[in-house]
Amino acid sequence: MTAAFHSRRIERLVRGVDTADGAGVKLKRVLTQDLQRRLDPFLMLDEFRSDNPGDYIAGFPPHPHRGFETVTYMLAGRMRHRDSAGNEGLLGPGGVQWMTAGRGVIHSEMPEQEEGLMHGFQLWINLPAARKMIPAAYQDIPAANIPLLQLADGITVKVIAGEYAGQPGSIQQPDTEPLYLDVHVPAGQSLDVAIPAGHNAFLYLYQGSLLAPVTQQVLAAGHMAILSAAGDGVTLRSEEGARALVLAGKPLQESIAQYGPFVMNTRAELEQAFDDYQQGRLA
Repeated sequence: MTAAFHSRRIERLVRGVDTADGAGVKLKRVLTQDLQRRLDPFLMLDEFRSDNPGDYIAGFPPHPHRGFETVTYMLAGRMRHRDSAGNEGLLGPGGVQWMTAGRGVIHSEMPEQEEGLMHGFQLWINLPAARKMIPAAYQDIPAANIPLLQLADGITVKVIAGEYAGQPGSIQQPDTEPLYLDVHVPAGQSLDVAIPAGHNAFLYLYQGSLLAPVTQQVLAAGHMAILSAAGDGVTLRSEEGARALVLAGKPLQESIAQYGPFVMNTRAELEQAFDDYQQGRLA
């Protein structure tokens, strides 16, 4: 006999806020700065989605980062990455770009298309103080190299980072030990997703609807659900079908000092990052 699965409850629902970033790219900001403490080690989550080139064509021209990691996951469209370390790559549908800014990098992310749907996500994950000044690193992971589990009743789980049901994801990171899953639950089905004890966790519903665990409240697309600390994981149940990101990470429990694209531990470190960028010493 297997033990009963106890789902974490939804502690809070957050609706994404429409905004713009880069050179005017329209996007939905889901995880904002006021939630960084609660969702440590996660700093930000954006969803960009449009079939109007005017919303995305200007892209994200060269800009700096220091002290954290960026994870870009594309569902549709293509984005060209170039950075000051000499890296270049084309991120295509279903692919992931995992960039560790470390001590500093200047990069650009520009659409490689002039029409069609552009849809994806960018997640920021903090680095611990001891690793904020490591050399920058970059990984391009095409869709074919990301494990996709085909489960019973049409359920699929894409394992981007961490592990699901014994299947390691494409990325394993120390310190924050992130779990990053893209889950499809067809109509009338449900799935229990285990989450490591002690990890802060949330899910972002980007298509369809879900029934909230325990309360059975209907959750609509465009909402982030912050999950409580207690429980084995989260139960995803849908009456009409749903697609959602499930994210969890081990909290760093360190001070956070952020100024735009720099995330450090103290104000003095932020000032140093800004000065290094102005003086051409960042990357």
